[in-house]
Amino acid sequence: MKRIMIIVALLLSMHMAFAQDTSRQDRFNQYGRLVSRSPLDVENRNGILVFEAKDLSYRLWFDIRVQVDAQMATGKTLNPIGNGASIRRARFAAKTNLTPNWYGEIDLDFANGILELNDAYIQYDFRNGLAFRTGNFKERFSMSQTSSSRYLNFLERAMVVTAFAPSRHIGLEGSYSGKYFLAAAGAFLQEVEDAEMRTFVEDNNKDYGRDEGASLTAKLAIQPFGDNKDHGMHIAYAVSYRNPKTSVDPAEYGGIRYSTRSLSSINRKKYLDTDVIPNFDHNVLNNIEVAAYYKGLGIQSEYITNKIHRKTGLPTLNFSGFYAQAACLLFGGHQFYNKTEAEFSQPYRGKKWGDVELAFRYDNIDMNDKTIYGGAAEAYTAGVNFYASKNVRFQFNYSYINHDRYASGKKKLYVGYDLTGGLTKDPTKVADANGHAGEDYGLLGVRCEINF
Repeated sequence: MKRIMIIVALLLSMHMAFAQDTSRQDRFNQYGRLVSRSPLDVENRNGILVFEAKDLSYRLWFDIRVQVDAQMATGKTLNPIGNGASIRRARFAAKTNLTPNWYGEIDLDFANGILELNDAYIQYDFRNGLAFRTGNFKERFSMSQTSSSRYLNFLERAMVVTAFAPSRHIGLEGSYSGKYFLAAAGAFLQEVEDAEMRTFVEDNNKDYGRDEGASLTAKLAIQPFGDNKDHGMHIAYAVSYRNPKTSVDPAEYGGIRYSTRSLSSINRKKYLDTDVIPNFDHNVLNNIEVAAYYKGLGIQSEYITNKIHRKTGLPTLNFSGFYAQAACLLFGGHQFYNKTEAEFSQPYRGKKWGDVELAFRYDNIDMNDKTIYGGAAEAYTAGVNFYASKNVRFQFNYSYINHDRYASGKKKLYVGYDLTGGLTKDPTKVADANGHAGEDYGLLGVRCEINF
């Protein structure tokens, strides 16, 4: 009996040891299924927390961005301009390489207490330069538009970019990054925006059976110097064909509208506004890009044309605009050109304490043609960027903006003085011996940014 008890005790202890070992090794998912496991390395890579499998088969990291802006207007203005501050962006993005080939990303913005979905897509990379992605992401049309806000040289993108360049839409895109070029082409449907826009989409579909509308966008970027880190050049052409979308009020379907705030997210006035242009059939956007860099110096320019074709024999409208900018790091830093994305990215700081960058930009836009007067404007912007660390940046901008007499925000804003000396919103009634009309003012802005 004693021997039997000893054997039973040994068996029980072995079973308990095995069970303990199994409990340490086995894990189950939320559906009760046994899952495979592998340890992860966790490390700080340039201020970004990265989780990576030891065999490099899996990687997860977060991209979190907070931008706090403040702005004030300068000069005597025809229309009161409110000064203030805002949370320009409060982004939370999760990005992952599920395998060496599969990539996924979801990006949310919590700025000013409003939750918006930005990027949400999956991508398959063939590891030979060829890749396909689908979901909600930016169309590859404008170099400035596709660049992340964390890498922009100025607080806001140029007016022609915000007015014409397409941003995020649901679509499918294929791209190929070669040694000296990048080519991309995609088909896109509806954009994902706020609840109101989503309601318009659903109402147009439910009540009228309308398609969401489609866009075809393609881009070719030539990179003659390949991936040279010290110097390089970027020459690109992009084209986009677009027909009516359902993300408008059902009563406005079949129309198109272009508008933009003048280099400000705090001043909510839209001086430049075409209002709804009816009888819209389709439009074609064309963009020519030129960029170059040499060590700490970077230059960039885009020229965008917008040809709007209308129904019922109405004449075609032609809008256009451009910008040209330059930026230079003063203390030995280098500009960084991301060849696979064909855009500038985070520069290299020249000193341990950071680096200072001076930047200047001129931009111009014209949305007047035929019987449509959306306004025209030009702006001069000077900026100073202080890269305090890999994760912290301070930006200071001063912009002088000159609007023409048609930049009246759908005739809601004053554009000059009439014969009686009173303010008028009608551009045809402006009386000025020098021919001057339109709102002119300065904007002084500052941004504090942290990325982690």
